[in-house]
Amino acid sequence: MGCAPSIHVSQSGVIYCRDSDESNSPHQTTTISQGTATLHGLFIKTDAADSIPSVILVGFSCLSPDSNNLDRRTAKQTLSGSVKEWRRENIVSLKKASTTEVQIGPMRLTQDPIQVLLIFAKEDNQSDGFWWACDRAGYRCNIARTPESALECFLDKHQEIIVIDHRNSRYFDAEDICRSIRATKPSEHTVILAVVPRTSADQEETSVLPLLNAGFNRQFMENSSITACYNELVQIEHGEVRSQFKLRACNAVFMALDHCQEAIEITSEDHVIQYVNPAFERMMGYHKGELIGKELTELPKSDKNCADLLDTINTFIKKGKEWQGVYYARRKSGDSIQQHVKITPVIGQGGKIRHFVSLKRLHCTNENNKQLYKSHRDEKYTGDNSQSESHSFKCKNRRKDSTDVKSIASQSSDAPSLQTRRYSSMARIHSMTIEAPITKVINIINAAQENSPITVAEALDRVLEILRTTELYSPQLGTKDEDPHTSDLVGGLMTDGLRRLSGNEYVFSKNTNLSHSHLSVPNSISDVPPCIAQLLDNEESWDFNIFELEAVTNKRPLVYLGLKVFARFGVSEFLSCSEATLRAWLQVIEANYHSSNSYHNSTHAADVLHATAFFLGKERVKGSLDHLDEVAALIAATIHDVDHPGRTNSFLCNAGSELAVLYNDTAVLESHHTALAFQLTTKDSKCNIFKNIDRNHYRTLRQAIIDMVLATEMTKHFEHVNKFVNSINKPMASEETSLHSEGSDCECTANIKNFPDNQTLIKRMMIKCADVANPCRPLELCIEWAGRISEEYFAQTDEEKRQGLPVVMPVFDRNTCSIPKSQISFIDYFITDMFDAWDAFAHLPVLMQHLANNYKHWKTLDELKCKSLRLPSENNN
Repeated sequence: MGCAPSIHVSQSGVIYCRDSDESNSPHQTTTISQGTATLHGLFIKTDAADSIPSVILVGFSCLSPDSNNLDRRTAKQTLSGSVKEWRRENIVSLKKASTTEVQIGPMRLTQDPIQVLLIFAKEDNQSDGFWWACDRAGYRCNIARTPESALECFLDKHQEIIVIDHRNSRYFDAEDICRSIRATKPSEHTVILAVVPRTSADQEETSVLPLLNAGFNRQFMENSSITACYNELVQIEHGEVRSQFKLRACNAVFMALDHCQEAIEITSEDHVIQYVNPAFERMMGYHKGELIGKELTELPKSDKNCADLLDTINTFIKKGKEWQGVYYARRKSGDSIQQHVKITPVIGQGGKIRHFVSLKRLHCTNENNKQLYKSHRDEKYTGDNSQSESHSFKCKNRRKDSTDVKSIASQSSDAPSLQTRRYSSMARIHSMTIEAPITKVINIINAAQENSPITVAEALDRVLEILRTTELYSPQLGTKDEDPHTSDLVGGLMTDGLRRLSGNEYVFSKNTNLSHSHLSVPNSISDVPPCIAQLLDNEESWDFNIFELEAVTNKRPLVYLGLKVFARFGVSEFLSCSEATLRAWLQVIEANYHSSNSYHNSTHAADVLHATAFFLGKERVKGSLDHLDEVAALIAATIHDVDHPGRTNSFLCNAGSELAVLYNDTAVLESHHTALAFQLTTKDSKCNIFKNIDRNHYRTLRQAIIDMVLATEMTKHFEHVNKFVNSINKPMASEETSLHSEGSDCECTANIKNFPDNQTLIKRMMIKCADVANPCRPLELCIEWAGRISEEYFAQTDEEKRQGLPVVMPVFDRNTCSIPKSQISFIDYFITDMFDAWDAFAHLPVLMQHLANNYKHWKTLDELKCKSLRLPSENNN
C-alpha cells in the first residue's frame, strides 16, 4: 500500500489504473473525480466527451478514497498527463479502427471496423484478455453478462465475432446462447468462438463436434494472455470474418442476376445446372426447381442445330475459351427457339475450370418470335385459343401490303405475362410490319449487309443513314375495308378533309379571357390548399387520377399540376424566371383552353403533361435527353392543344375556317396551338417565361417545342413511328446484341445523345404516346376518356349535319355508334404498334398491362353488343 499507482490510458481511450505493487489484486474498484464527471466502478460514463471516451475501465489495488498514498494534486497531474497521452495515441487508434478495402474478383468492397461481443457472466482475467486484445486490434467491443442482454446486443449491433464463456455452466448454458443467436437471420455471417477450460496433460482432449453442432465455429483453450487472445481474434478476422464478408457481398451479385433481362445459366465443370435466373425461367418455360441439380444432357435438345455444333462448343469451352453464336434450344413446351448464346468458362482453384456461365438472348427472327408468342399463349390459355386467333387476323389488309402486328393485349392481361410482354416488345422490333415502301427497302438492305464484304457493308450503312433522314416513311393506306369504325377513324384523323363546300366558313371564338371559377390561384407550390396538395403527392405515379384533381380545382388542374411538375424538373431554374412568372404563364395558358370541350380542355393538357413527366423519369429516356429537352417537352405538353375548338383538322378544312386558310390546310390546329402559345407568352412580360434566357437557347428551345407539338398531328403518325423503330429501336436492339452484357444500356444511351436527330425522334415519340395514352391508363380513367372523346366527336357530327358539311366520321353518330368498337379500332390501328415500340425503348410494364386489361374490357362490351357507354356523371356505377 506504500506505492503510488500508475495510470495508463490505452489507444482506445480506456483508462486503466494499476498499483505498482503487482502482488495485489488488480480488480478492486474505487471512485476518482475528474472535472464534473464521476468515474466509479468497472464501467463508468463521463460527460468529458472532448477528452476521454464514454466507457472507462478502472482497475487498481491500493487506492481508496481515504488513502494518503496519492494526494489530490498528484492524482490530478497524473490523470491530466494520461489524458494528453490518450490524445496523442488516439490518432493511431483511429487509424487502426478505420475501414478496410477488400477485393472479391473485380468488386471492391469496404469493410467497417470489426465488432466483437464478449459474453461472460463474471469479469475475470480471460474476459480482460479479450477486452485488451480488442483494444490492441482496434475492434469495437461490447460485453454482455446475461443471455438476454447478449441476444439484445447482437440484434442491435450485428457483431462479426462473438466470444462465449463455455468454462462454467453455473451462470448460463453457453450452447443454449449459441443456438439462440444462430436462430436469428443476422448470425448467418457471424463467427462464434467458445472459450473452453484448459485440459491437463493427462486428460484426453474432448471432441469439438458438440460445439459445432451447437453452432460454434471454433474453440479457444483458456488463455488470459492478451497476445494469445489478440492472435486468435486477428486470425478469425483474416480468415472466417473476411470470407463471410465476401459472401455477404455475393447477395448483391445474385440480386443483379435475378433482375437481369438476359437469361443466365450457371453450371458446374461437369455441366450440372447450379443456377438459373428468372429471365431464363421465362424464356425456357421451366421453373428453376425443375432444372437445378440436373445435367444438361438430361434436358431435351432441339433437332435444328448442326450435328457437330455441340462438339464445337465443347471443344472451345474445355480449353477455357469463350464461345458465342446462335443456338437452337427447346423450351419445356417442345417449341424450338433460336438464341444468341455466350458461354464463358470460369477458372477456379488450381487453374481448373470450375463453372460455365451461359448468357442467352432471344435471336430476333420472325419465326423465332412467332414460336415464343405461340408457346406463351398456349401456356396461358386452354379454352380461348380460337378467340385469340380470330383476333390476330382482325386487322389484316388495313394497310396496303402489310399484316397486322397482333397486340399481346388480346392474348392476356395476367400479371405474370408482363416480362414476356417486355421481351415481346424488344423481339418484335426486328419484325414489325408497318410496311411503308421505305421500310421494305431498309429491311432488304439490312439483309444484304449480313453476307456482304466489309466495303459493301460500309457503303450500305451510308445508304441507310441517308434514307433514315428523309421523308419517306409514310405508309400506303389501303382502301376502306369491312370495318367502318376503323375506316372512319383513320379517314378523320389521317386526312385534312379537303371536301370544302363553297360559302361555308367556320369561325370559333377566341378564348383569351375565359374565367373558370372563383378558386384562388396559389402564390407558390407551397401555398396549395391541403386537399389539392394531398392529391399532388401521388403525381409521380402512372395511376394518378387527373379527374379528381379536375374536381377539387374546379376544372383548373393545369396550373396546380404544372407548378408541381415544373418545380420537380427545375424549369424555373433553367429558364431563370421567377415562380410568379411561371404561375402567371400557366394561368394564361389554362385560360385559353376551352372548358366547354368535353375532351380537348385543360384536363387533357394536364393529363398529357403528367404522362410526359412520367416518361421523362424513365432511366433510358432520362439518359438520352438533355435538360433543355426535358424543359421543351414539358412546355410542349402544356401548350399542345391550347385554344382547341373541339373539332378536327378535317372539319376546319371542310368548313373553310380562317385558321385553315391561314395555315394552308396543313397541320392547322397544331400550327395554331404553337403560334398562339408563343404569342400569349411574349406579349406580356409578367408571364414571359423566356424573357431571361439568351437568344441561342431560346431559338433551340422554341424549335424543339414547335417540333414536338407538330408531331401530335395524326397525318404523319406512321412516319414518326417508322422512323423511331428504324432509327432507334432496331439499331439499339442490334447494338445490345453485339455488346451483350457489357454496359449496353449506358453505351446505347450515350450513342443516342451523340445524334441530335435521334433525340428529336425520342421527343416526338414521347409526346405522341403521352397525347394518346388514354387506353394505357387504369380502366376507370380509360372509360372516362373514351366517353369524353366520343362525346366531342358526336358533337362534331351533329354540327356537320346542321351546317351541311361532309361528315368526316359518319360512324360517330350518337344514335348508332358503338364506343367499344371505336376503342378497339383505335387501339388496333394506332396504339398497339406505337406503344410496343415505346415500351421496347422506355420499359413500361405497368402501361402495357393496363392496355391489355382495357382491350379485354372493350372486347367484352363489344361481344355483349353494347354500342355506347354513359359518362360517369350519368352513371355512378
